[in-house]
Amino acid sequence: MASSKHVPTMRNDDRLVARKLLQDNPMHGWDEIWKKRLTFWDVGDVQLALQELLQSGSVDFPRTGRALGYDAVLIAAKLGLETVGLDISPVGLQNARDKLKSIPEDLSSAIGKVTFDEADFFTYSVPDGQNYDVIYDYTFFVAFPPERRNEWGRQISALIKPGGYLITLIFPLGLPLEDYHGPPFHVEPEDYIEPLGQGWEKVYDKIPGIVREGREGTERMVVWRRI
Repeated sequence: MASSKHVPTMRNDDRLVARKLLQDNPMHGWDEIWKKRLTFWDVGDVQLALQELLQSGSVDFPRTGRALGYDAVLIAAKLGLETVGLDISPVGLQNARDKLKSIPEDLSSAIGKVTFDEADFFTYSVPDGQNYDVIYDYTFFVAFPPERRNEWGRQISALIKPGGYLITLIFPLGLPLEDYHGPPFHVEPEDYIEPLGQGWEKVYDKIPGIVREGREGTERMVVWRRI
């Protein structure tokens, strides 16, 4: 089933512009991408696949603790977790903070539970005993070159506590494997297995039942539990 809400798309020339911005300035290129609105992943609303997962009751997520993720308001409202939205771009963070000022009524329980921090995920750390119960990754995995994916996996394992959950909304599926340069970089569901390594079990794997128009066949929701 598809939703009729408009979905931003990234034309090939837009992708090349974004790639050039990151090549010229890996640290601040994301700021320019936000300023130029080359943010195809940002639909201006919660991700329907995440909403479907949290409402389904298919995974016994914790109801107290801490979470890290882009759809921070939805996670905080539905799970009741203190939630951090992490981004390297000040412009992207300001966009998120602006949206926080106009939370819809059905997500108002998130008020006071969400913060947004500017940080580089790969160097981000938390104090001892404050590891996360839930981490949510949507399009971050495809935002950096694939050769850094094992580094991503080590950092995920360092940030999440034993028994915690990693939610991966895998998107966009179906990109060409050859003669294609990201971001977004090519991704398949099995690409997460090696970076995560031992100590994880897959507890949920489903093609979303509800997707936005234009995204049919490009999303998959997989949840991992750290054991």
